[in-house]
Amino acid sequence: MVIHLSHLSVGYSPSHPVISDIDLELKSGQLSCLIGENGIGKSTLLKTLTGFLPKLKGSLLFDNRDIASFSQRELARMVSIVLTQKPDVQNLSVEEIIGLGRSPYTGFFGRLRIEDRMVVNDAIATMGIEKLRGRMIQTLSDGERQKVMIAKAIAQETPIILLDEPTAFLDFPSKAETFQSLQRMAHERDKLILLSTHDLELAVRFADGLLEVKNGTLQAVSVTEVKASINAIIDS
Repeated sequence: MVIHLSHLSVGYSPSHPVISDIDLELKSGQLSCLIGENGIGKSTLLKTLTGFLPKLKGSLLFDNRDIASFSQRELARMVSIVLTQKPDVQNLSVEEIIGLGRSPYTGFFGRLRIEDRMVVNDAIATMGIEKLRGRMIQTLSDGERQKVMIAKAIAQETPIILLDEPTAFLDFPSKAETFQSLQRMAHERDKLILLSTHDLELAVRFADGLLEVKNGTLQAVSVTEVKASINAIIDS
């Protein structure tokens, strides 16, 4: 899987794009981290890559096919996303929530087959949340809920996984564990994983590539540059 962006502009108004003229190629088997200040356009870019927002200008291709040519069902089998905000659902168990990730593959009534349940079990094991399986979603802490939503994306079995601040509500050990799990998944399962984060130290440690949104542009940056920025912050 390759995502190819060429002269891409994203945002909510053609006259005022949030990020302009993006030229970038993302490949499967890699964990890439999107860094930058709050409100600078990281979430807007991720929503454009899922098809939630239309692109304003330029080209956005999944394996040389324009995103606009995919049906909603095709996109649901191509890309999954984990957002920062809480899911607006209650009275469903953790296992049922993760099972919703199988909806692109189930029939009209959404019944899970044996193979679907095996995928759900694998997602639960991957995120280490076996003890949460029978809990109701509204009883979980923010950090527990975020792990469940990542497991749901895993169960969706898409070649592309996008995550918007997936470790925002986690303590540091859980943050590191999540980064490690996503890195392993990208490498061992040949996934294309892109996540936005403010955890620069973890991004430097685990990411295969770093992308910075700054001044309305998106550029690849080196680990050395980011380490220098971290050290400058610490020294100040």
